[in-house]
Amino acid sequence: MKIGCDLMLWTGCFTRKGIPLIDRVAKLGFDGVEFPMFDPKAVDVRATRKALQDNGLGSTVCTVIVTGSPISPNARERQAAIDHVVRVLEVSKELGSDCVAGPLYSPVGKLVGRGRNAAEWKHAVASLRKIADVAEILDINVGIEPLNRFETYFLNTCEDAVRLCDEISSTHVGVHYDTFHANIEEKDPTAALQRIGRKRLFHVHACENDRGVPGTGHVPWRAFFKTLKQLKYDRWMTIESFVPAIKELAAAAAIWRPLAKDGDDLARRALRFLRANVG
Repeated sequence: MKIGCDLMLWTGCFTRKGIPLIDRVAKLGFDGVEFPMFDPKAVDVRATRKALQDNGLGSTVCTVIVTGSPISPNARERQAAIDHVVRVLEVSKELGSDCVAGPLYSPVGKLVGRGRNAAEWKHAVASLRKIADVAEILDINVGIEPLNRFETYFLNTCEDAVRLCDEISSTHVGVHYDTFHANIEEKDPTAALQRIGRKRLFHVHACENDRGVPGTGHVPWRAFFKTLKQLKYDRWMTIESFVPAIKELAAAAAIWRPLAKDGDDLARRALRFLRANVG
């Protein structure tokens, strides 16, 4: 299993200015970097790829819907969202990244005062099928992440994420499991992880129940690691957390108090815990 670190510990969006962070992650001892790619045009592909190669690091990418929505009743809005994800896939492939993951079905934070409806589900399947077509051509994986109810009304549980992936029916689309969100939404986070299964588990985010350092809260870590071993999971486990200093992310993720001294401290402590348990 490979352990990565999301650059959102230090930046709200990966751009050319964030390239020195790759060296920082390498010095901390990680196997790879996760790029928060919300503006693909801002990525210097050549320089970023060189920095990864120079440091011997792999990479993954996380993104969100920044324009339009794959589940909108408006065809133009659906296409705008698809175009964004496709461009992220293209740039990610150029970087050599293994996977693009995130809540790729609806804008984060959009709540409409009800649960999803059948039309939205149908649009999600169709939109993500178009994204899957591109992922298959590029040969890059896509991870669909269920979020908690306070961040989306559309997809909250692993069971629904598996169902969505099954209906998309692509070898390049699977589930992105996040320990923070699962801790809120799943009756049994470990059983939910087991039900995803080896075939559909494409990406993992490791984060504590308060979004802080893994191992310092009540996420059932022992059962979590045991299940990953049973599933023979050998893809990426990425630390995703935030610090109050990155104001746009702190506001979006409701990080009102420090979870560690700073990004380096959180990353260092988290990596030590994960390394000790991955084996």
